[in-house]
Amino acid sequence: MFNFSGKTAVVTGGTSGIGAAIGAAFAAAGAKVVAAGLPTLDVTDSAAVDALFAGLERVDFLVNAAGVIRRDAEYELPVFEQVMDVNLLGTMRCCMAAKAKLAESGGAVVNVASMLSFFGGPRVPAYAASKGAIVQLTKSLAVAWAAEGIRVNAIAPGWIATPLTQSLQDDPARSAGLIERTPMKRWGKPEELAPLVLFLCSESASFMTGAIVPIDGGYSAA
Repeated sequence: MFNFSGKTAVVTGGTSGIGAAIGAAFAAAGAKVVAAGLPTLDVTDSAAVDALFAGLERVDFLVNAAGVIRRDAEYELPVFEQVMDVNLLGTMRCCMAAKAKLAESGGAVVNVASMLSFFGGPRVPAYAASKGAIVQLTKSLAVAWAAEGIRVNAIAPGWIATPLTQSLQDDPARSAGLIERTPMKRWGKPEELAPLVLFLCSESASFMTGAIVPIDGGYSAA
C-alpha cells in the first residue's frame, strides 16, 4: 500500500511486540528501519538517545513504541518513576533528539498511547498516567511543530497479544473478561496496528496532526 523507499524510520521498542511488527511493515514498504530496543537502546539514557539520532544521516519517521508495565508494583514510588521515565520521558527524549532531522525531511512522529490513556488502570497507575500524558504530549508537539512541517500523531491500541500482555493472556478469567468487553471478541495482533502507523506517516495523512486514533476492536466504543 505504501512506498517508503529512500526513507528512514526509527522505531523504539522495535525489537519485540508492537514495535517489531511496525518495523517489519516499514521494511516491507522499502524504508530503512532502525529498530532501537533493549539492549541496543535504553530510552532513559539521554546520551545514548542523542548519539543514536546524531549518527543517522536522515530521519523521516519516528515511532515511539518503547514501553514497560509493572502490574501491582507501580504503587512503589521508585517503580512508578521508572515506568514514567521509560514511557513518557523516553518518548520526549526521542522526539527532541529527532526533531532537527524530522524538520529537514518534513517527517512524522507516531507515539503509542493506550486504552489506559482513557480508562483508569487500578493495577498500573504509572502506566496509565504515562499513557494519558502521551496523549497530551502528542497534541502539544503537534501544535508546536506544525510550522516546521513535522506531524505528530498517536495510535491507541486496545488489547493486543504481545509479551507485555502475556500474563493477562495466560490468565483464563482475565483474558475472557477482556475478550467479552471487546466487541470483536478477540485479542488484537501487533501486525494489525502497523498499517495504521504507516498511513499516519504517509502523504495520505498529510493533513493529520494531533490525532489520537484508537485501534481496539471496538473496546473504547462499547
